Amino acid sequence: MSKLIFFLAVQIVLLAVVSSTGDDGENFARTIDRKLLGLHKKEKLTHFKVYWHDILSGPNPTSIMIQPPVTNTSFFGFGAISMIDNALTAKVPMNSTLLGQAQGFYAGAAQKELGFLMAMNFAFKTGKYNGSTITILGRNTALSEVREMPIVGGSGLFRFARGYVEARTKWINLKNGDATVEYSCYVLHY
Repeated sequence: MSKLIFFLAVQIVLLAVVSSTGDDGENFARTIDRKLLGLHKKEKLTHFKVYWHDILSGPNPTSIMIQPPVTNTSFFGFGAISMIDNALTAKVPMNSTLLGQAQGFYAGAAQKELGFLMAMNFAFKTGKYNGSTITILGRNTALSEVREMPIVGGSGLFRFARGYVEARTKWINLKNGDATVEYSCYVLHY
């Protein structure tokens, strides 16, 4: 019993010493060697093209409005928010090779034109980039011939990515809103 009491007393003293050293919040960050994260390698520029299929119609839509526009008089859908899980394919036809998914949302962000805030990840599911993502965050004026949006990050082979995408509408159904958009992606990564 005395050994147990002695053991507990030592533990209490050690706990008191450790907690009394306290962290004043100054040591939450530190500089590390870039080589530990593979940042000593030469940066590469990768270009690829994918086709983004935004399907609002039918029994299995890939884009669902989760917040309607703020007013019924908003012709451009200001305030509307849609969640997406859109197929990314190698060619324009929806049944061409599936490369991954575009997952995220777009929101009506302009009152006087058709303009969206796009926030989405391109999650690749095949080939060399399987498991890797790029993140796109930017303004999309959907009626413009070419829209440019920044790539703000990535994961997997695209860790520390930056760059931009150019979006071009290839096909749109004006009755139901379904559309196919070409995304030409320029990605700087290690």
